[in-house]
Amino acid sequence: MADFKLDGRMKVKTLKANFKKEFGASLRVYTTTTCKTPADDEKTLAALRAEGYKGGELIVGGNLHVGNFEKKIAELYGIGVQVADKDDKKLADNDITLVAAGK
Repeated sequence: MADFKLDGRMKVKTLKANFKKEFGASLRVYTTTTCKTPADDEKTLAALRAEGYKGGELIVGGNLHVGNFEKKIAELYGIGVQVADKDDKKLADNDITLVAAGK
């Protein structure tokens, strides 16, 4: 399994598709860390980035825990993401790996 890479130029829809392809799990992306308003699929991560956050590139492996992945995105971009099961019905447990979330 290769590392999963994302950066600010990536559109939300591309991020979700690449995440699903790499890990088999669904990814929900929100405009703020409170995860109340879903992000527009056509926006880039840089366009969503909250003021005061540096953005940039992030590379993660499949052995990273769901909670840590969600925290890293929040720290980097100031936006919220939630990992859900492959059918996008139920949120994944924060204590399992990204790979396990897609199974």
